[in-house]
Formats: sequence, structure tokens, C-alpha cells
Amino acid sequence: MSSPAPAHSTPVHGSLASRAVVAIVVVTAFVGLAWADATGLGGTPPAAWLLPIAVVVAFGAGCEAVRLAAGRGIVLAGWLVPAAAAAIAAAPAAVTWAGITHGSQLAAIGAAAVGVVITLAAAFIAEIVRYTPGAGGLSRIAGSGFAAAAIGLPLAFMVSLRLLGHPAAESPLAALVPLVSLVAVVKAGDIAAYVVGSLVGRRRMAPTLSPGKTWEGAAASLAASLVMAWLVTTWHGAGPARGPIGGWPVFGVLVGLAGMAGDLAESLVKRELGAKDSGRSLGGMGGFLDLVDALLLAAPVAWLLWLGG
Repeated sequence: MSSPAPAHSTPVHGSLASRAVVAIVVVTAFVGLAWADATGLGGTPPAAWLLPIAVVVAFGAGCEAVRLAAGRGIVLAGWLVPAAAAAIAAAPAAVTWAGITHGSQLAAIGAAAVGVVITLAAAFIAEIVRYTPGAGGLSRIAGSGFAAAAIGLPLAFMVSLRLLGHPAAESPLAALVPLVSLVAVVKAGDIAAYVVGSLVGRRRMAPTLSPGKTWEGAAASLAASLVMAWLVTTWHGAGPARGPIGGWPVFGVLVGLAGMAGDLAESLVKRELGAKDSGRSLGGMGGFLDLVDALLLAAPVAWLLWLGG
């Protein structure tokens, strides 16, 4: 009997190269803006340089969600979803800069929750104004509210992570650690899963939902997440009192697993909507949703661990 075929069936080198080029550009831009944000370049408040990334990603992902749903005949509020997702993502920074939260990140993330309620109210008002029996108004309200919240709230947690790491006693670079730890742990796991799964993956993890994902890739993902959690949360020198709950092992496992769950969640959405990628805005990396899918479920987990730590 012949050995089982690998989970991949097409050459991956070209795809890897394409993703690598886009990844280098994205990482370079992020590092530059992170440095400007950490040093307060131009006298700006914390998160001022990084917030535009969250807003652009939220808006772009919202547009992709509307387009993907339309491909299956599901009509969302095309004007509301991207705008609301961007506003929800920006809410923690906006109220913090205004001094409304008095430095409390629980209050800051509460502003994002208020944004979700406002989004639902706007969707209801729009349907009330144009109500026609049997026109699917309730489906549009539910779908639009879900899409805006599912994109905007996780990005709001990421913004809040940046604000959470800004006590005056810390060095500028240490203030970035909570946010960087999330991105580094999730993306290290994402890259390891893709490379190992593509090259040596044999045992499919979710053959019906996402045939390209393998148990070998999942194991590599968790290992990479643990290594990155150790590097980021212990190397920066802020001390154990500034670490997340449970230290780097708990952070690496929980955030790494949440990242894998987020990736599978987007696979489910794309499978149901009949799409391979969320878009082509980022070339070989797909669309905005493809860029942040693994972060969407991991962000609130990382936020809770850092908030408690």
C-alpha cells in the first residue's frame, strides 16, 4: 500500500514566495509605525500611530464581509458594516484620549461595546424607515450587527492592549509588549502551521472544513507560539510583575490555541460563503480578513491575560 499523500496537492514554493514578499512589506510598515508610536513621535498620544492600521483593517475587512455575503445572496448594510467596524475599533483610543475613561481599560473597552449597541440601533432605524413586509429586514439587522461586531470588537481589544501597556514608569518599548506579544505569538503560530503543514503535513485536521490544515502544522503552530511567548514576555525586561496571568506558558498555549480557532472560524465562514480568500487587497496574503483572522479570537484572550497580570 502506498504512503498517504500529503495534505497539499499543488506546489507551494510560489505561494510561499508571494506571501513572504507581502509579509515583509507589512512587517516593515508595522515596525516603523510601532517605533513612532512607542516614542511618541511628534508629541502624539499612545496608539496614535498604530490606530490608523486598526481603522483601515477594520474598514477593509467590513467591505470584504459585505462582498462575501452578497456572493451568497445575503444582503448586509454596505454603508454600515465597514464604518461601524472602524468606529468600534477606534473607540477605546478615542475615549482614552478624551480623558473619559480616567485610564481604565475596562472603561475603554466598554466604549467599544457601546459602539456595537449604536450599530444595532442604526441598523434597526434603517430598516424601520424602509420597512417592507417579507423583505428580510431582520436578517439584514442580524447579519450587519454580527459582521461589524465580529470585526470591530477584536480590533478594539488590540487597540486597548496598546493602551494597557502605557504606564508612565515603563520604557517606551516595554509599553508595546502587550500588543506585540499578541501579534507575535499568533503570527508565529500561523507561519509555522503554514510552512510545516505545506511541506510535511500528512494528517488532515479538518478535512471537510479546511483540507490544507494538518495536525503536524497545528503542533508546529503551538510550539512556535510558546517560543514566541517566552521571547516577548521575558526578554523585554519589564519584570514578572508586568507579565500576563500565568506567565509565558499560559499565554503561549491559550493565545496560540485561540489563534488556531480564529483561523478555523474564518475557514468556516469562507466555506459557507463559497470563497477561497476574503479578497486580494494584500496580494499573496489574500484580503484583510485573511490577515487578521487568527487574531480575532486571540485578541480578547490576550487582553484578559494582560489585564489580570
